Amino acid sequence: MTISAAPGASPAPAPGRDLPAPPEPLPVAVTDAHTHLGTTARKSGLQPADALARARRVGVRRLVDVGYDVESSRAAMALAEQHDEVIAALAIHPHDVVELGDGLDEAMRALEGLLGTSDRVRAVGETGLDFYWVKDGCGRDAQRAAFAAHIGWAKAHGLALVIHDRDAHEALTEVLDAEGWPERVQMHCFSGDAAFARRCLDAGAYLSFPGTVTFKANEALREAARITPLDRILVETDAPYLTPIPVRGRPNASYLMPHTVRFLAELRGEPLEEFCAAIDANATALFGDWGTEPASVAGGGGTEPAGAADDGGSDG
Repeated sequence: MTISAAPGASPAPAPGRDLPAPPEPLPVAVTDAHTHLGTTARKSGLQPADALARARRVGVRRLVDVGYDVESSRAAMALAEQHDEVIAALAIHPHDVVELGDGLDEAMRALEGLLGTSDRVRAVGETGLDFYWVKDGCGRDAQRAAFAAHIGWAKAHGLALVIHDRDAHEALTEVLDAEGWPERVQMHCFSGDAAFARRCLDAGAYLSFPGTVTFKANEALREAARITPLDRILVETDAPYLTPIPVRGRPNASYLMPHTVRFLAELRGEPLEEFCAAIDANATALFGDWGTEPASVAGGGGTEPAGAADDGGSDG
């Protein structure tokens, strides 16, 4: 998750349902490897059931709903229990680690208590380090300690680790090297260059690319995407943030992921069908089988379920 305001700042008013039109459906179904359904609902008014229906129509058949504090982690777990196409990741985000202050220990205990209570929880995350906002040594040390604890939980429960890394590449890998990389790691919203990509790939991580890869200034990120092996690349929205071109500046949602998928397939010079199949298979390899797939997406693509509710038009 990307924080657009300083920690502690008042949240911006919800802009309403200023939602872009849906892109052309993908030819092969894919997985949104990182999204925030609850935050999307608060930011744009797109409720989870509607978000899932829109995603299905364009061939996004599965989602990873990611928690960032105790409340959102519980909500992600509840949605995963209700919807076959959703699995959950639970964590205290590095921003919240600092913001919680004296309440951190209690929150960490509450979060740890959720782990192992549902087979729909497939990952610990998003956790990691974010040195963009946090400059003081005590805050950064608190992030390191919490990150180390999350790494331990992922290994103890046999779960994937979903990593948030902003302006903290070196410190992040120092913690991972000291604690030991879990067997399955997702570098969420990958933000490094090709050299850092190789370092993470050498440790066995999957690199997950959001809409930022489409932004004109991010050539170093595109080079990282080019050198990532086909069996180690993921695509995500981080919705409601990081909306890709050509709809940048509007609220993001899982149904807009085909823009990024098509961009990356073309960037890498791979057939779209092959690229879609690979990122979907990689999500299964990282997070495990979602279980029984909804009938509406069992055959892949953007198939509309019989009797699906009308969402009121392409622009919401």
